[in-house]
Amino acid sequence: MTTRRLMLTFPSEQGQEPVIYNLGQQFRVITNIRRANVSEDRGWAVMKREGQDKDIEEGITWLTSKGISVDPIVGDIAEG
Repeated sequence: MTTRRLMLTFPSEQGQEPVIYNLGQQFRVITNIRRANVSEDRGWAVMKREGQDKDIEEGITWLTSKGISVDPIVGDIAEG
């Protein structure tokens, strides 16, 4: 099992859809939200994802297809 730390940045259009829940259900990954901030016009979440490499990569592709920016986190900034 692989662990990846990611920063997701959501456009305002994604504010009502349960994207992180759907991500876990559709791609068989464990999602652990470390930090998040959501407002009316945007949002972001720092998260750890655990799963098979293939499932994680397919999930990232799905997120980006929805207009969500996905960036890797280097170091332990999400662990605090």
